[in-house]
Amino acid sequence: MHPFSILTLGIFLAGYITARWDLVRQLYELAIFAWDHGVVSRALKGFAILSVVFVLIVIPLERIATREAEVVRHSLTHKHNRSLHLHSTREYSAVAFLRGSSFEDAGLSSHYGTMTTRNALMRIFWPSDAPKGDYPGVLVGWRNSELDILVVTILQHVELRKVVNALQVEALYRNPPHPLEHIFDRCGGSRLQVLGSVNSQSPPNSFDPQQIFVETRKNGRFPQVYCPADCEITLQIISFDRPHPTRMQYMSLEPISLALGDKSENATAGGATPFDKIDSDERSERQRKKELVEKLKQHTVVKHPRTQKEIHLPRILNQINCSYEMAALLQKNVGLVGARPKRSLSVSERVVESAQNAYTYVLVLIWHILTVWVYPVALQLFILGLMALRIAAELVLRVLEWRLTSESPALKDTSATAQQVDIRLQQFCYWPIQYLTLLRRRADWESITTNHPEYIRFFNSLWLVANDVIIGIALGSYIIENANFVGSQVDTVLGTWSIEGLSRIITWLMDWPAGLKLNTELAAFLGDLFLWVIDYWGGKIVSIP
Repeated sequence: MHPFSILTLGIFLAGYITARWDLVRQLYELAIFAWDHGVVSRALKGFAILSVVFVLIVIPLERIATREAEVVRHSLTHKHNRSLHLHSTREYSAVAFLRGSSFEDAGLSSHYGTMTTRNALMRIFWPSDAPKGDYPGVLVGWRNSELDILVVTILQHVELRKVVNALQVEALYRNPPHPLEHIFDRCGGSRLQVLGSVNSQSPPNSFDPQQIFVETRKNGRFPQVYCPADCEITLQIISFDRPHPTRMQYMSLEPISLALGDKSENATAGGATPFDKIDSDERSERQRKKELVEKLKQHTVVKHPRTQKEIHLPRILNQINCSYEMAALLQKNVGLVGARPKRSLSVSERVVESAQNAYTYVLVLIWHILTVWVYPVALQLFILGLMALRIAAELVLRVLEWRLTSESPALKDTSATAQQVDIRLQQFCYWPIQYLTLLRRRADWESITTNHPEYIRFFNSLWLVANDVIIGIALGSYIIENANFVGSQVDTVLGTWSIEGLSRIITWLMDWPAGLKLNTELAAFLGDLFLWVIDYWGGKIVSIP
């Protein structure tokens, strides 16, 4: 550094220390106080302890982690080299096949008229709540391809051929709550099949993807699939938690849309709703993002075609969503597999059955009276009251939306209270339409998720209104019961922050704030002006109570 610059810096530091001598003196006294009371020694001891911990614990752990990472990296490199060797072997086998070699030379094998490529990947989607134990059973589920299956349930203590026959004659599909075609159409149009056996007494001699052999243990987390090493097929067991349809749980590749499905119909028919603009903005934003994603796909350097496993993924997710209800239906009808005719009842059993029938008859009679006489009358009264409220709400909405001229504002545009009343009345008028839409959920399987947005929107609006009412009642009752206390606290806060606090700040700014030299005459003039305004404001505040 130039000597003149050093001299200039020294002069500046000396001048600053002279101007801020009080600050320098306080810093010096603070340093002496810290030294006398052992603050420096305690800080040095803490630094020494942290240094020892770092040297004895942190550094050895870091070295151990680095060494383990190196070992894992070397093992992965070795596996990668082995996979490259296998890949070159498959290429050689494919060339041999093209030159006229046999299926065995080319690495292909035939199973039941289908060809399975060696070194292929077979995916087995396994439910986490499937029965475990040593009991024999039959695997039932969907087969999306030869190497892609999804297990729905395990039917225990039944024979495999009887389950196949029961699926063919649809004995396991008896008494469904809704049409089965809705489930099968959603799952790709394929029906359930027998996928294999569980804990069979006679294990197979070779691996067959059409009929797999699985062993389960009570304490085992995953099943064990029989797949010898000579078949050269990689198995991938994907365990999944079933979504509970009655709790509105499901898996999807796209986020749920909260826009109701009948909004476009209402807009076309002229029945606008209070959320039409919000839903249209949401749809336009979603369409904009979709177009942006498509543009980004066009700028990729290499386009990889979708594999069959990627194409089957949406269908597999639908099958997972429907597996809960299908498993419940199969387990309910598993007693019909190979069932024998029942014997005739004895005299004592007939007496017990007649007594139970009499009790059931009384319950059915009471239920008939409630459903045929009481419920319709109560329903009609409720509908009449709802219609009266709807008419009153429509009249109030007409008043809130009335304009003196075409250019004059409505009452809801000039008053916040009127605007809130308008919004709540529109929500109240739209609730019956939403409820009628929700009734369609009960006419179909719970796994059909097309009506979930309506359910969420309906109860979300109910919850928001309930929150407003509850919070308003709570705050209103508190203010009414403690009016004197609340008034005094509001008066104190307004006087402290809007009068006294501002006056102190203006008085401080009229002087030299933080050592800044201001224009004295201008600061005094502006300060007196603002103090006069604050004093006038304080007089108005005092006169309000």
